[in-house]
Amino acid sequence: MSDSQTVSAAVAKLYNTYPFPPEALLDEPPPGYNWRWNWLAAHNFCTGHKPQKQDIRILDAGCGTGVGTEYLVHLNPQASVVGIDLSTGALAVAKERCQRSGANRVEFHHLSLFDVEQLPGEFDLINCVGVLHHTPDPIRGIQALAKKLAPGGLMHIFVYGELGRWEIQLMQKAIALIQGDKKGDYRDGVQVGRQIFASLPENNRIVKYDKQRWSLENNKDEYFADMYVHPQEIDYNIETLFELIDASGLEFIGFSNPSFWDLERLLGKAPELVERAKELSDRQLYRLIELLDPEVTHYEFFLGRPPLIKGDWSEDNVLLAAIPELNPCLEGFPSQCFFNYDYQIVNLSVAEFEFMQRCDGNSTVAEILTNVELELDGVRTLLQQQLILLTPA
Repeated sequence: MSDSQTVSAAVAKLYNTYPFPPEALLDEPPPGYNWRWNWLAAHNFCTGHKPQKQDIRILDAGCGTGVGTEYLVHLNPQASVVGIDLSTGALAVAKERCQRSGANRVEFHHLSLFDVEQLPGEFDLINCVGVLHHTPDPIRGIQALAKKLAPGGLMHIFVYGELGRWEIQLMQKAIALIQGDKKGDYRDGVQVGRQIFASLPENNRIVKYDKQRWSLENNKDEYFADMYVHPQEIDYNIETLFELIDASGLEFIGFSNPSFWDLERLLGKAPELVERAKELSDRQLYRLIELLDPEVTHYEFFLGRPPLIKGDWSEDNVLLAAIPELNPCLEGFPSQCFFNYDYQIVNLSVAEFEFMQRCDGNSTVAEILTNVELELDGVRTLLQQQLILLTPA
């Protein structure tokens, strides 16, 4: 086998041994939501308006045991979903998961990212979470996926960050050294790793980091194996991340956790430094933030294939003619206090609350404002917070 095939076989062996993620199978739709897997919410985040169509095709690239796939089906009731993975063991769990919860608009294929061209047609949304950094050639992988993205389509990606995973890397190397010739025996690797953690002093940096960040989920061997005995892992920093993004040939839309990438979160007490940082390019600014907050363990972001039509609501007449509706990923509405699409608490004024209550997907902004004392800038604030979606006239 080639080096690439050898690595892929080793990765498949890991996930056949420990199907991942090991979430419980339910006989009902999964609870809550992840807005990144909801086409309406994700499209609005990326473009500033509601998509024109909802009968889309979605690819879950590296679907594992189908946790994300299941959400993609249930959160997008008009979509057809395809899941691919290297591991036959994980795929078997994914099929059972979706069957049991009634996620019946999905098909699964035993394929690697490199062979995705074997699937017919293109996809409007591609989800690739926790996968590219486990491939032997991430650039080849992202380029293969990019070829399957339809014009106007979106791709959401999650890859590891090196700064926040430094202690994990040390433990990975320590386990491999002790395993010696048994490296690749993943059950032995988990046993060795557990023994190391049980033996190290409580004030050991690696032990403290694991307890602070990962100990709850790492109680399960599947999580422990995925983190500490994985045969293939590439961790990124901003510079190497954008080398990967640039190689895709797609447009970088933005990080899907934008609050992390706000410099004022870190340097708000030094406005003169924030002002000086405005001279930096976007990429330099991202690099500055990760250097100042090296806890970053991953990057999650959207890419898109042009043409991507962005909503422009700066003209009053355009905004007044638009039709608003609620973001589908809200928890606790109707109430003046609820959780937004990203599970952050929102407190509305009386006028904002009344406006949102009237967002029925039929009335225009102008029609709603005849009965609600809210200024247009107030509507723009709701839009900026992604509490509402707008359809152009």
